[in-house]
Amino acid sequence: MTLEQLRIFLAVAEMLHFTRAAEALYITQPAVSAAIQSLETGYGVRLFHRIGRHIEITDAGRLLQGEAQKILDHVELTERGLKELNNLQRGELKVGASLTVGNYWLPEKISQFKQLYPGIFINCKLGNAEEICEGTALGMYDLGLVTGDIKPSLQQSLEKSEVGCDRLQIVVGRSHPWYHLTEIYLDELLNTGWVMRESGSGAQQMFEQALQSWKLETSNLDVVLNLNTSEMVKAVVESGVGAAALPESMVKKEIQLGTLHAVQITNPHKKSGKKLEIVQSIWKLKHRQRFHTRVMIAFEAILMQENAQVA
Repeated sequence: MTLEQLRIFLAVAEMLHFTRAAEALYITQPAVSAAIQSLETGYGVRLFHRIGRHIEITDAGRLLQGEAQKILDHVELTERGLKELNNLQRGELKVGASLTVGNYWLPEKISQFKQLYPGIFINCKLGNAEEICEGTALGMYDLGLVTGDIKPSLQQSLEKSEVGCDRLQIVVGRSHPWYHLTEIYLDELLNTGWVMRESGSGAQQMFEQALQSWKLETSNLDVVLNLNTSEMVKAVVESGVGAAALPESMVKKEIQLGTLHAVQITNPHKKSGKKLEIVQSIWKLKHRQRFHTRVMIAFEAILMQENAQVA
């Protein structure tokens, strides 16, 4: 049984005439007769009574008429859904984002996308950078958005491109001795307690890389707490415990309100007294071999537009 046979059958059942059905479908009358005969022979039933020069539908024909109409209606609905999906009128995008990127950088991009494509459902999950990288490699996410490095074992599976950047700020609370300072020397980083993210965090990776480039070892810092979200780190530092390296986008409001203060780091061994900065890239990840839908491509365009503005 084919969809074409069902269309022919329904035309005959509606008009109760082979020739008029053929004319309505723009096919020959023998083609109509052959389709009906094939259905009757294949299932061992009579769909129409041939009475002289006219036909009447049988009980089997009435049964098939109702079911065939349901089938073709469902096919039409499916075809329309596929066309709407292709035209970005509906569909789903699965995005994985590291915690800070997802909480502070991504919402504006999702809002821009939803204004353009309101029928697309965005399913966004947050985790640390390592979890998002692994999830994207496994196909859990169409796109991943993270800061920090990608494990060498995943680099063959994942394609990455920069879509933005953020700075890490060294911040302290009001009760900290650095609160009223505008800058500190690099060596002074060893003279305070530190509140850190866990090792899988992109921000933590960037901070550790920066320390290494400044010839400081993370193991030499006085780490008083390791926490698994930057929100927890921020809250603890605001309450007066130690210092932390947090993304600028995350602490902007607190710095404006004065509950946190950012200090610049200066290298005393450089004659220029150049201030040291920690700039972290925001990476868009996608699987190299998985199919890239039009929904993905449209969302990537939003992200790349932002990157062009930053550049």
